[in-house]
Amino acid sequence: MDRPTLTAGRPSAGALVLALAVPPLFLHARYSPGFSVSAGSTSLSVELADLAMLVVAIATLVVARRDGLAPLRRGKAVWIAGAVYLGLVLAGTLYGPLVTDGYPFGSSLVSAAKYAEYGVLAAAVPLLARRTSDLNALFVSLVAWSTAATGWGLLQFLGVVDEFEGRRPGQRETSFLGVHDFAALSAAALSLTLVATAFGLRGRRERQLAWAAGVGGTLGVVLSGALASVGAVVLGAAIAGAAAWRRSMLTGRRVLALIGIVAVVLAGSLAIRSADLDQFLRFLGISPEQEETTGEVQSYAQRTVLGYIGVRIFLDHPVLGVGWQGSALEASYAPYLDDARRRYPSVSEESLPSPEHPWGVQNAFVQAAADLGLPGLLALLGLLAAGMWTALAGYRRGPPESLVPLLWLLVAAAELTALGLFAGVPIDALLWLGLGLAVASRTVSRSEM
Repeated sequence: MDRPTLTAGRPSAGALVLALAVPPLFLHARYSPGFSVSAGSTSLSVELADLAMLVVAIATLVVARRDGLAPLRRGKAVWIAGAVYLGLVLAGTLYGPLVTDGYPFGSSLVSAAKYAEYGVLAAAVPLLARRTSDLNALFVSLVAWSTAATGWGLLQFLGVVDEFEGRRPGQRETSFLGVHDFAALSAAALSLTLVATAFGLRGRRERQLAWAAGVGGTLGVVLSGALASVGAVVLGAAIAGAAAWRRSMLTGRRVLALIGIVAVVLAGSLAIRSADLDQFLRFLGISPEQEETTGEVQSYAQRTVLGYIGVRIFLDHPVLGVGWQGSALEASYAPYLDDARRRYPSVSEESLPSPEHPWGVQNAFVQAAADLGLPGLLALLGLLAAGMWTALAGYRRGPPESLVPLLWLLVAAAELTALGLFAGVPIDALLWLGLGLAVASRTVSRSEM
């Protein structure tokens, strides 16, 4: 079995369009130029990412008409799961006014449309990236942007530049994405290094890419301090190691290298999140020191309370939920606030949802259940499962690089436990890119790989 290698072929024009779309897709709205268009009582914001998606969609249609749809045939499970999930999102928007008082139909419909917009990426990857050199263009673009994000995050950590709330050095950083999206981008880049490390490096270009992804990705995960991505990195390293062992390509030196990467990520991330973890232990009553924590928002304590409210919403609306994005509405969460206060008496008022702070559920899986009922939760889980199954099918007949989409989907799934369902955010781009890459790996692995 050959080790992974980067081909020197020139990527197609379509692949370059896809690669150039990575920076605007992995950029926080605060840093993205855009404009708003009024549509009745609702305004539609158009940002750089939307324009990038438009160009990608046009390129995908042109290439599909010219070269056909053959690369999509091996992704049937992904297309069915994706259609079901996005169909439920649209349905949840349509019946939202029927199940939730004061449901903002216009803005929710815009949100659902923008959320579904990124689904184009799943089809764009296999259609625009039909060769190994095309996929390499996507990898290089993502690693380059991840390195830039890490550099900006490091400047924020050193107090040289501002982050979202001003200049706050020496803490977890947002870079130009936001904490969790920064973590997801960094972990996705680091996934390339994990695979290359487990199976061995070959060639100058591959070594350069792996080193850039490893250094930038590791430091980015640490600076973001998102423990969900840390868990994904640990699991990804284990999967890459196990896959290399199954192919008799894992050596003691490579095991030590994987352990070293994981150790650095764990040590750095735990160090930067030590205060939050200590506060969470106090919130749970595990720490012997019971200090007053009701005056400010505590990250994990807040997530616990918001998750509790989301579960309560689901239990009372198990079939249909409260409509797409309905869990963030006061009519949905208000009935459970008093119960939440009694159950978690030490939580601050600022941590609870309110009209001034519509926090939402901040867990995509709980939110899917609360917004869309049990069908929505199963559809989201089914989409991830279909993508992972397709990725594994591609890896079984392909080279080690075919493992990358599985690791990307693991990162996306991990970060979705710490984020709600939002339209037009980088984690959505990673999810749909991972799904498309899973399909592409099956097609390319049977031809060139």
